[in-house]
Amino acid sequence: MRKDVRILLVGEPKVGKTSLIMSLVSEEFPDEVPRRAEEITIPADVTPERVPTHIVDYSEAEQSDEQLYQEISKANVICIVYAVNNKKSIEKVTSHWIPLINDRTDKDSRVPLILVGNKSDLVEHSSMETILPIMNQYQDIETCVECSAKNLKNISELFYYAQKAVLHPTGPLYCPEEKELKTSCIKSLTRIFKVSDLDNDGILNDNELNFFQRTCFNMPLAPQALEDVKNVVRRNMGDGVQDNGLTLKGFLFLHTLFIQRGRHETTWTVLRRFGYDDDLELTQEYLFPMIKIPPDCTTELNHNAYLFLQSVFDKHDKDRDCALSPEEVKDLFKVFPYMPWGPDVNNTVCTNDQGWITYQGYLSQWTLTTYLDVQRSLEYLGYLGYSIIYEQESQAAAMTVTRNKRIDLQKKQTQRSVFRCNILGARGSGKTGFLQAFLGKNLQHQRRIREDHKSLYAISTTYVYGQEKYLLLHEVMPDFDFLSEEDLACDVVCLVYDINSPDSFEYCAKVYKQYFIDSKTPCVVIAAKSDLHEIRQHYSLSPHEFCRKHKLHPPQPFTCNTTDAPNKDIYTRLTTMAMYPCSHACFWLPFFLFLLHVVTLC
Repeated sequence: MRKDVRILLVGEPKVGKTSLIMSLVSEEFPDEVPRRAEEITIPADVTPERVPTHIVDYSEAEQSDEQLYQEISKANVICIVYAVNNKKSIEKVTSHWIPLINDRTDKDSRVPLILVGNKSDLVEHSSMETILPIMNQYQDIETCVECSAKNLKNISELFYYAQKAVLHPTGPLYCPEEKELKTSCIKSLTRIFKVSDLDNDGILNDNELNFFQRTCFNMPLAPQALEDVKNVVRRNMGDGVQDNGLTLKGFLFLHTLFIQRGRHETTWTVLRRFGYDDDLELTQEYLFPMIKIPPDCTTELNHNAYLFLQSVFDKHDKDRDCALSPEEVKDLFKVFPYMPWGPDVNNTVCTNDQGWITYQGYLSQWTLTTYLDVQRSLEYLGYLGYSIIYEQESQAAAMTVTRNKRIDLQKKQTQRSVFRCNILGARGSGKTGFLQAFLGKNLQHQRRIREDHKSLYAISTTYVYGQEKYLLLHEVMPDFDFLSEEDLACDVVCLVYDINSPDSFEYCAKVYKQYFIDSKTPCVVIAAKSDLHEIRQHYSLSPHEFCRKHKLHPPQPFTCNTTDAPNKDIYTRLTTMAMYPCSHACFWLPFFLFLLHVVTLC
């Protein structure tokens, strides 16, 4: 909503423009009227809408045409004043003033007009019979007010309607010629209906209607008032009420009725509560609330955010199979202006046998988005109405900014739930296979993935000492000379080489020596495609010798060429290393315990 309102009064000389302003300010008709009133500002606390209001007078005798044009360009609403006892001043409304104003304003951003019939105390008849055809001809005219500056009749109402025309304009909502809501208004109200339909059954039941009422107007509806509303809809629309609840058609009808009865403020209150601006676009402040993220800190969803996302999943998982079919995904994102997830998401998170995103995969994708691009996550939660449903100031309340990683290292403990592992290796070394294996996909399954549906990320959960954590794998493109800060910023590094390709390990060795030899980031060498015959690497040191020389643990054999889902132990160990980077030994503890057991048996 606008922070202030600027009202301009224009019209022929002697129609009473200045008198109207003077009568409003002094609450009495002035004995002497100046040629032009100075601009006045009415403070917010004395206006009905609590918005500062500037009132500007125009005098043909004192101002040039250029000054008039400047005032027109600055005005939020223009009152065209005529004298009800002066036929010529009425004719000038259409022959001069409306064309002049239209010529000086953009077609796409016309200012609302108020027709003001002053000096009603001088006649016994109304001018409305003459004015109504004009109002029907020009859609920019919001309303007409007959008043008397001398008798103070309708003076306050005049400026209230002018303010209302700016703060609660008809134009974006309703088409008077068609007598129906505009497409953009229908789209916005449809999103509001879907967000408020908490069980996604296409009907707002009494509980949902009351929640909607409290959200928008800070008070519930009495049971009888609820029935009265539904009865109004029943009388006018056969399918507006179903199973004693309000359908989308009934919801839209109610708002049409509000507007037709001059209660635009009701619809605007609803729209603004759900984040819309005067152009029926979601505001930047609503979609992207401020959130400060210091260096070396990451962003995660908090407990309430996961509960909210769980409720969104549950209300769209119609068949209760703990997965979202393509139709269910499409339905979930109907409140978005675009489809946020592409086909690559199905190869970024866990899916079921049909390739549908599972409940765990759904939460994982939200976790990934929040970690990589918190602004995008805030935007998505805004579309879903998180701050409204959970009655929070903004979506920022859904976020946790983690502690600086250096403090975690000093204290040798972390409260983080998401850890990043960057995967580096030469082309064809098996990086993509390593990512997809984390999602439970063996080589045979991976071969069915289309090239344009592949993803450079994979994320799922692992359990470390009974705690559920998210491990995010990122495949770094093998451009040795241009590794960015993002390519290097992670909690653990995997250097992947193909044991069946003699030149594969050299890339891992060079990357380690160039970027990680002096780093505190734990590194693991993965001997991929371990089901194949191992070939001697052309590098000066063998992988085992290289690891021994640089005090790295021996290369870990890995293959995704399995009948069943690949083994996931390696991913748990990577998560453990990420959580406890100063205690690399814990990564190998199970292996050493196994050796000890063998030695004891011998």
